[in-house]
Amino acid sequence: MTDEKFPGWHGTTIIGVRKGGRVVVAGDGQVSLGQTVIKGTARKVRRLSPGGREVVAGFAGSTADAFTLLERLEKKLEAAPGQLARACVELAKDWRMDKYLRNLEAMLIVTDGADLYVITGAGDVLEPEHDVTAIGSGGNYALAAARALMDTELDAEAIARKAMAIAADICVYTNGNLTVESISK
Repeated sequence: MTDEKFPGWHGTTIIGVRKGGRVVVAGDGQVSLGQTVIKGTARKVRRLSPGGREVVAGFAGSTADAFTLLERLEKKLEAAPGQLARACVELAKDWRMDKYLRNLEAMLIVTDGADLYVITGAGDVLEPEHDVTAIGSGGNYALAAARALMDTELDAEAIARKAMAIAADICVYTNGNLTVESISK
């Protein structure tokens, strides 16, 4: 993600794949400033347990902004246990309407093992049509690769790993240092 406040900063690549009763969220670890890799081992995929229910989230964009959003999401999930869609919509509404939150620069992929969503600051809560979604600098490359692999015998994790490897080969803002979290319902 780039803007006038942080020119040249680029985020990471996050992918979510749902197949065979499992959802895998994988993210690379690269954070770049212009042509320089600032960090290659950032961890932008996390497991949350609001109210004792497992949720996996991955984020692209500003880390501090994403953590603010993840904290808000956890509160929404505690208020509506087991209702990921409702919590995501409530977060998206707050993100769109709140003067402070409106300036946050991040995107989220979240899953409870059954549902898979992308949440944006534009007020969107998007469910992928083809059981694959991706965000971040190399998101389009990872998405295309994963969609092409969905009809193979590969499981969700293998598809996510292979798609991220392809994205890393194409996108200079994506590396092969992955954090992978899996969840089933």
